Amino acid sequence: MIAPVRFPAVTVVKPLHGDEWQLLENLTSFVEQDYPTPVQYIFGVLDRCDAALKAVDILRARFPEKHITVVVDERVYGPNRKVANLTNMVGLAKHDVLCFADSDVRVGPRFLRDIVGALQQPGVGLVTTVYRGLCAPGFWPRVSSAMTNYHFLPGVATGLSIGRARPCFGQTIAMTRTTLLRIGGLAQFAHHLAEDYAIGEAVRRSGLSVAIPPFIVHHACVETTFSQLVAHELRWCRTIRAADRMGHLGAILMHPFPLALLAVLFSFGNPLAWGLVVLTLIVRAILVWQTDRATGDSCSGLLWLPLWDVLQFRIYVASFFSSCVLWRGQRFDVDEDGLLSSRVQRDQA
Repeated sequence: MIAPVRFPAVTVVKPLHGDEWQLLENLTSFVEQDYPTPVQYIFGVLDRCDAALKAVDILRARFPEKHITVVVDERVYGPNRKVANLTNMVGLAKHDVLCFADSDVRVGPRFLRDIVGALQQPGVGLVTTVYRGLCAPGFWPRVSSAMTNYHFLPGVATGLSIGRARPCFGQTIAMTRTTLLRIGGLAQFAHHLAEDYAIGEAVRRSGLSVAIPPFIVHHACVETTFSQLVAHELRWCRTIRAADRMGHLGAILMHPFPLALLAVLFSFGNPLAWGLVVLTLIVRAILVWQTDRATGDSCSGLLWLPLWDVLQFRIYVASFFSSCVLWRGQRFDVDEDGLLSSRVQRDQA
Protein backbone atom coordinates (compact mmCIF):
# COMPACT_ATOMS: atom_id res chain seq x y z
CA MET A 1 0.00 0.00 0.00
CA ILE A 2 1.21 3.52 -0.79
CA ALA A 3 1.21 5.86 2.20
CA PRO A 4 -0.21 9.35 1.66
CA VAL A 5 2.34 12.15 1.31
CA ARG A 6 -0.18 14.38 3.09
CA PHE A 7 -3.52 13.90 4.81
CA PRO A 8 -6.20 16.17 3.35
CA ALA A 9 -9.56 16.38 5.08
CA VAL A 10 -12.10 13.93 3.62
CA THR A 11 -15.88 13.90 3.18
CA VAL A 12 -17.46 10.43 3.22
CA VAL A 13 -20.77 10.40 1.34
CA LYS A 14 -23.08 7.46 2.06
CA PRO A 15 -26.53 6.97 0.48
CA LEU A 16 -28.89 5.02 2.75
CA HIS A 17 -32.08 3.09 2.08
CA GLY A 18 -33.82 1.03 4.74
CA ASP A 19 -32.69 -0.83 7.84
CA GLU A 20 -30.23 -3.20 6.20
CA TRP A 21 -28.50 -6.14 7.87
CA GLN A 22 -25.77 -4.88 10.23
CA LEU A 23 -26.15 -1.34 8.91
CA LEU A 24 -24.87 0.17 12.15
CA GLU A 25 -21.74 -2.01 12.08
CA ASN A 26 -21.06 -1.06 8.46
CA LEU A 27 -21.40 2.66 9.18
CA THR A 28 -19.28 2.35 12.32
CA SER A 29 -16.40 0.87 10.30
CA PHE A 30 -16.18 4.17 8.39
CA VAL A 31 -16.46 6.32 11.50
CA GLU A 32 -13.70 4.43 13.33
CA GLN A 33 -10.96 5.29 10.83
CA ASP A 34 -7.29 5.67 11.66
CA TYR A 35 -7.01 9.01 9.90
CA PRO A 36 -5.27 12.04 11.45
CA THR A 37 -7.22 14.93 9.88
CA PRO A 38 -10.92 15.86 9.94
CA VAL A 39 -13.47 13.59 8.28
CA GLN A 40 -17.01 14.70 7.52
CA TYR A 41 -19.71 12.05 7.22
CA ILE A 42 -22.80 12.76 5.13
CA PHE A 43 -25.68 10.28 5.30
CA GLY A 44 -28.53 10.81 2.87
CA VAL A 45 -32.04 9.47 2.36
CA LEU A 46 -34.82 10.36 -0.05
CA ASP A 47 -37.60 9.82 2.52
CA ARG A 48 -37.69 11.36 6.00
CA CYS A 49 -39.35 8.17 7.29
CA ASP A 50 -36.50 5.96 6.08
CA ALA A 51 -35.65 3.36 8.74
CA ALA A 52 -31.92 3.82 8.11
CA LEU A 53 -32.04 7.10 10.04
CA LYS A 54 -32.37 5.15 13.29
CA ALA A 55 -28.87 3.75 12.78
CA VAL A 56 -27.54 7.26 12.14
CA ASP A 57 -29.12 8.47 15.40
CA ILE A 58 -27.36 5.69 17.30
CA LEU A 59 -24.10 6.52 15.53
CA ARG A 60 -24.37 10.15 16.55
CA ALA A 61 -24.97 9.16 20.17
CA ARG A 62 -21.95 6.86 20.20
CA PHE A 63 -19.62 9.30 18.45
CA PRO A 64 -20.72 12.81 19.44
CA GLU A 65 -17.30 14.20 18.49
CA LYS A 66 -17.67 13.15 14.84
CA HIS A 67 -18.84 15.57 12.16
CA ILE A 68 -22.03 13.87 10.95
CA THR A 69 -24.42 15.54 8.50
CA VAL A 70 -27.81 14.10 7.56
CA VAL A 71 -29.53 15.02 4.30
CA VAL A 72 -33.21 14.28 3.70
CA ASP A 73 -34.05 15.32 0.15
CA GLU A 74 -36.69 13.70 -2.04
CA ARG A 75 -35.53 15.22 -5.33
CA VAL A 76 -34.76 12.72 -8.08
CA TYR A 77 -33.19 13.34 -11.48
CA GLY A 78 -33.87 10.03 -13.17
CA PRO A 79 -34.64 6.38 -12.41
CA ASN A 80 -31.31 5.74 -10.64
CA ARG A 81 -32.27 6.81 -7.13
CA LYS A 82 -28.80 6.17 -5.75
CA VAL A 83 -27.41 8.87 -8.05
CA ALA A 84 -30.20 11.21 -6.91
CA ASN A 85 -29.28 10.59 -3.28
CA LEU A 86 -25.59 11.24 -3.94
CA THR A 87 -26.34 14.39 -5.93
CA ASN A 88 -28.47 15.75 -3.12
CA MET A 89 -25.68 15.15 -0.59
CA VAL A 90 -22.56 16.24 -2.43
CA GLY A 91 -23.45 19.93 -2.29
CA LEU A 92 -23.00 19.84 1.49
CA ALA A 93 -19.50 18.34 1.31
CA LYS A 94 -17.02 20.60 3.11
CA HIS A 95 -13.79 18.95 1.95
CA ASP A 96 -12.12 18.50 -1.43
CA VAL A 97 -11.52 14.73 -1.18
CA LEU A 98 -14.81 12.87 -1.62
CA CYS A 99 -15.37 9.21 -0.80
CA PHE A 100 -18.65 7.73 -2.00
CA ALA A 101 -19.44 4.42 -0.29
CA ASP A 102 -22.51 2.18 -0.25
CA SER A 103 -24.34 1.48 2.99
CA ASP A 104 -23.69 -2.28 2.82
CA VAL A 105 -19.90 -1.93 2.71
CA ARG A 106 -17.57 -2.59 5.65
CA VAL A 107 -13.96 -1.45 5.70
CA GLY A 108 -10.83 -1.74 7.80
CA PRO A 109 -9.49 1.10 9.99
CA ARG A 110 -6.83 2.13 7.43
CA PHE A 111 -9.25 2.40 4.53
CA LEU A 112 -9.11 6.20 4.19
CA ARG A 113 -5.31 6.20 4.46
CA ASP A 114 -5.04 3.66 1.67
CA ILE A 115 -7.44 5.31 -0.77
CA VAL A 116 -5.97 8.77 -0.18
CA GLY A 117 -2.48 7.38 -0.81
CA ALA A 118 -3.69 5.85 -4.09
CA LEU A 119 -5.52 9.03 -5.07
CA GLN A 120 -2.33 11.08 -4.67
CA GLN A 121 -0.43 9.10 -7.30
CA PRO A 122 0.39 10.96 -10.54
CA GLY A 123 -2.43 10.95 -13.09
CA VAL A 124 -4.96 9.22 -10.84
CA GLY A 125 -8.42 10.77 -10.93
CA LEU A 126 -10.48 8.09 -9.17
CA VAL A 127 -9.84 5.24 -6.75
CA THR A 128 -12.14 2.24 -6.46
CA THR A 129 -11.79 -1.06 -4.60
CA VAL A 130 -12.66 -4.67 -5.27
CA TYR A 131 -14.80 -6.41 -2.68
CA ARG A 132 -15.50 -9.74 -1.06
CA GLY A 133 -18.83 -11.02 0.22
CA LEU A 134 -19.78 -10.54 3.86
CA CYS A 135 -22.25 -13.31 4.51
CA ALA A 136 -25.49 -12.77 6.42
CA PRO A 137 -26.92 -15.84 8.22
CA GLY A 138 -28.66 -18.42 6.07
CA PHE A 139 -28.14 -20.65 3.05
CA TRP A 140 -28.91 -18.20 0.24
CA PRO A 141 -26.62 -15.48 1.61
CA ARG A 142 -23.85 -18.12 1.56
CA VAL A 143 -24.64 -18.81 -2.09
CA SER A 144 -24.53 -15.09 -2.87
CA SER A 145 -21.23 -14.73 -1.00
CA ALA A 146 -19.69 -17.68 -2.83
CA MET A 147 -20.72 -16.21 -6.20
CA THR A 148 -19.08 -12.93 -5.23
CA ASN A 149 -15.91 -14.48 -3.83
CA TYR A 150 -15.27 -17.28 -6.30
CA HIS A 151 -16.77 -15.96 -9.52
CA PHE A 152 -16.87 -12.17 -9.51
CA LEU A 153 -13.56 -11.61 -7.70
CA PRO A 154 -11.49 -14.03 -9.85
CA GLY A 155 -13.18 -12.60 -12.94
CA VAL A 156 -12.07 -9.09 -12.03
CA ALA A 157 -8.53 -10.28 -11.32
CA THR A 158 -8.42 -12.09 -14.67
CA GLY A 159 -9.79 -9.11 -16.59
CA LEU A 160 -7.28 -6.74 -15.01
CA SER A 161 -4.34 -9.11 -15.58
CA ILE A 162 -5.02 -9.39 -19.33
CA GLY A 163 -5.79 -5.68 -19.66
CA ARG A 164 -9.39 -6.31 -20.75
CA ALA A 165 -11.28 -4.96 -17.73
CA ARG A 166 -11.94 -1.27 -17.12
CA PRO A 167 -13.90 -1.49 -13.89
CA CYS A 168 -15.20 1.07 -11.45
CA PHE A 169 -17.05 -0.38 -8.48
CA GLY A 170 -19.81 1.67 -6.94
CA GLN A 171 -19.28 0.12 -3.52
CA THR A 172 -16.43 2.61 -2.97
CA ILE A 173 -15.38 5.50 -5.19
CA ALA A 174 -12.95 8.25 -4.16
CA MET A 175 -12.13 11.37 -6.14
CA THR A 176 -11.51 15.05 -5.59
CA ARG A 177 -14.14 17.73 -6.02
CA THR A 178 -12.02 19.10 -8.89
CA THR A 179 -12.29 15.79 -10.75
CA LEU A 180 -16.03 15.60 -10.13
CA LEU A 181 -16.49 19.06 -11.61
CA ARG A 182 -14.17 18.12 -14.48
CA ILE A 183 -16.47 15.28 -15.55
CA GLY A 184 -19.61 17.38 -15.14
CA GLY A 185 -21.04 16.24 -11.80
CA LEU A 186 -23.18 13.28 -10.79
CA ALA A 187 -26.68 14.15 -12.01
CA GLN A 188 -25.78 13.21 -15.61
CA PHE A 189 -25.59 9.55 -14.54
CA ALA A 190 -29.15 9.42 -13.13
CA HIS A 191 -30.39 7.34 -16.09
CA HIS A 192 -27.54 4.82 -16.08
CA LEU A 193 -27.95 1.29 -14.75
CA ALA A 194 -24.16 0.99 -14.27
CA GLU A 195 -23.57 4.49 -12.96
CA ASP A 196 -20.28 3.41 -11.38
CA TYR A 197 -18.90 2.17 -14.69
CA ALA A 198 -20.10 5.35 -16.42
CA ILE A 199 -18.37 7.51 -13.80
CA GLY A 200 -15.13 5.60 -14.27
CA GLU A 201 -15.31 5.98 -18.04
CA ALA A 202 -15.98 9.71 -17.68
CA VAL A 203 -12.86 10.06 -15.55
CA ARG A 204 -10.81 8.13 -18.12
CA ARG A 205 -12.14 10.28 -20.97
CA SER A 206 -11.04 13.36 -19.03
CA GLY A 207 -7.44 12.14 -19.28
CA LEU A 208 -7.10 10.71 -15.76
CA SER A 209 -6.77 7.10 -14.68
CA VAL A 210 -8.78 4.85 -12.37
CA ALA A 211 -6.70 3.17 -9.65
CA ILE A 212 -7.57 -0.10 -7.92
CA PRO A 213 -5.30 -0.51 -4.86
CA PRO A 214 -4.35 -4.04 -3.72
CA PHE A 215 -6.80 -4.49 -0.86
CA ILE A 216 -10.44 -5.49 -0.52
CA VAL A 217 -13.51 -4.21 1.29
CA HIS A 218 -16.49 -6.31 2.35
CA HIS A 219 -19.91 -6.12 0.74
CA ALA A 220 -22.93 -7.58 2.57
CA CYS A 221 -24.64 -10.53 0.88
CA VAL A 222 -28.16 -10.55 2.30
CA GLU A 223 -30.43 -12.26 -0.27
CA THR A 224 -32.54 -14.56 1.93
CA THR A 225 -34.57 -16.34 -0.77
CA PHE A 226 -33.86 -17.99 -4.09
CA SER A 227 -35.89 -15.38 -5.99
CA GLN A 228 -34.03 -12.50 -4.33
CA LEU A 229 -30.70 -14.09 -5.19
CA VAL A 230 -31.63 -14.68 -8.83
CA ALA A 231 -33.01 -11.14 -9.20
CA HIS A 232 -29.83 -9.64 -7.72
CA GLU A 233 -27.48 -11.77 -9.83
CA LEU A 234 -29.49 -11.11 -12.99
CA ARG A 235 -29.31 -7.38 -12.38
CA TRP A 236 -25.56 -7.66 -11.84
CA CYS A 237 -25.08 -9.72 -15.03
CA ARG A 238 -27.21 -7.33 -17.07
CA THR A 239 -25.30 -4.41 -15.59
CA ILE A 240 -22.04 -5.90 -16.90
CA ARG A 241 -23.70 -6.67 -20.22
CA ALA A 242 -24.88 -3.05 -20.53
CA ALA A 243 -21.42 -1.71 -19.66
CA ASP A 244 -19.27 -4.08 -21.73
CA ARG A 245 -21.11 -6.37 -24.16
CA MET A 246 -18.04 -8.05 -25.63
CA GLY A 247 -16.50 -8.55 -22.21
CA HIS A 248 -19.74 -10.05 -20.95
CA LEU A 249 -19.83 -12.42 -23.93
CA GLY A 250 -16.23 -13.48 -23.27
CA ALA A 251 -17.09 -14.17 -19.63
CA ILE A 252 -18.46 -17.54 -20.73
CA LEU A 253 -14.90 -18.80 -20.20
CA MET A 254 -15.37 -18.12 -16.49
CA HIS A 255 -17.85 -21.06 -16.29
CA PRO A 256 -15.64 -24.13 -16.85
CA PHE A 257 -17.61 -26.64 -14.75
CA PRO A 258 -21.01 -26.09 -16.44
CA LEU A 259 -19.30 -26.13 -19.84
CA ALA A 260 -17.69 -29.45 -18.95
CA LEU A 261 -21.11 -30.83 -18.00
CA LEU A 262 -22.43 -29.72 -21.38
CA ALA A 263 -19.53 -31.56 -23.01
CA VAL A 264 -20.63 -34.74 -21.20
CA LEU A 265 -24.21 -34.21 -22.36
CA PHE A 266 -23.40 -33.59 -26.01
CA SER A 267 -20.80 -36.37 -26.18
CA PHE A 268 -23.27 -38.87 -24.66
CA GLY A 269 -21.06 -39.51 -21.64
CA ASN A 270 -17.68 -39.79 -23.34
CA PRO A 271 -15.03 -40.73 -20.71
CA LEU A 272 -12.81 -37.87 -21.84
CA ALA A 273 -15.65 -35.45 -21.15
CA TRP A 274 -16.08 -36.88 -17.67
CA GLY A 275 -12.35 -36.43 -17.16
CA LEU A 276 -12.83 -32.78 -18.10
CA VAL A 277 -15.51 -32.48 -15.40
CA VAL A 278 -13.11 -33.83 -12.78
CA LEU A 279 -10.36 -31.52 -14.00
CA THR A 280 -12.59 -28.45 -13.76
CA LEU A 281 -13.58 -29.39 -10.21
CA ILE A 282 -9.91 -29.63 -9.26
CA VAL A 283 -9.18 -26.28 -10.89
CA ARG A 284 -12.14 -24.68 -9.10
CA ALA A 285 -10.92 -26.06 -5.76
CA ILE A 286 -7.46 -24.58 -6.39
CA LEU A 287 -9.03 -21.24 -7.31
CA VAL A 288 -11.07 -21.20 -4.09
CA TRP A 289 -7.97 -21.98 -2.04
CA GLN A 290 -5.94 -19.27 -3.76
CA THR A 291 -8.73 -16.70 -3.38
CA ASP A 292 -9.11 -17.41 0.33
CA ARG A 293 -5.36 -17.31 0.79
CA ALA A 294 -5.05 -13.97 -1.02
CA THR A 295 -7.92 -12.32 0.86
CA GLY A 296 -7.35 -13.94 4.26
CA ASP A 297 -10.97 -15.05 4.44
CA SER A 298 -13.10 -18.09 3.69
CA CYS A 299 -16.67 -19.05 2.83
CA SER A 300 -18.54 -22.00 4.35
CA GLY A 301 -20.60 -24.62 2.52
CA LEU A 302 -18.19 -25.07 -0.39
CA LEU A 303 -19.35 -28.64 -1.03
CA TRP A 304 -22.29 -26.96 -2.72
CA LEU A 305 -19.98 -25.02 -5.05
CA PRO A 306 -20.62 -27.21 -8.16
CA LEU A 307 -24.37 -26.60 -7.86
CA TRP A 308 -23.77 -22.90 -7.28
CA ASP A 309 -21.61 -22.80 -10.41
CA VAL A 310 -24.44 -24.33 -12.44
CA LEU A 311 -26.88 -21.77 -11.04
CA GLN A 312 -24.49 -18.93 -11.85
CA PHE A 313 -24.15 -20.22 -15.42
CA ARG A 314 -27.93 -20.37 -15.87
CA ILE A 315 -28.20 -16.78 -14.66
CA TYR A 316 -25.42 -15.77 -17.06
CA VAL A 317 -27.25 -17.37 -20.00
CA ALA A 318 -30.56 -15.77 -18.93
CA SER A 319 -28.93 -12.33 -18.93
CA PHE A 320 -28.78 -12.42 -22.75
CA PHE A 321 -32.52 -12.93 -23.20
CA SER A 322 -34.00 -9.92 -21.45
CA SER A 323 -33.13 -6.30 -20.76
CA CYS A 324 -35.41 -6.00 -17.74
CA VAL A 325 -33.92 -5.58 -14.25
CA LEU A 326 -35.55 -5.57 -10.81
CA TRP A 327 -34.06 -2.92 -8.53
CA ARG A 328 -35.41 -2.23 -5.04
CA GLY A 329 -38.79 -3.65 -5.98
CA GLN A 330 -39.20 -1.68 -9.22
CA ARG A 331 -38.79 -3.01 -12.77
CA PHE A 332 -36.76 -1.17 -15.37
CA ASP A 333 -35.90 -1.72 -19.02
CA VAL A 334 -32.29 -1.17 -20.12
CA ASP A 335 -31.57 0.08 -23.63
CA GLU A 336 -28.52 -0.53 -25.84
CA ASP A 337 -26.64 2.32 -24.15
CA GLY A 338 -27.24 0.99 -20.64
CA LEU A 339 -29.85 3.65 -19.82
CA LEU A 340 -32.80 2.90 -17.55
CA SER A 341 -36.46 3.53 -18.16
CA SER A 342 -39.27 2.64 -15.77
CA ARG A 343 -41.36 -0.27 -17.02
CA VAL A 344 -44.43 1.18 -15.24
CA GLN A 345 -44.08 4.43 -17.14
CA ARG A 346 -43.65 2.58 -20.43
CA ASP A 347 -46.77 0.49 -19.77
CA GLN A 348 -48.79 3.60 -18.93
CA ALA A 349 -47.57 5.33 -22.09
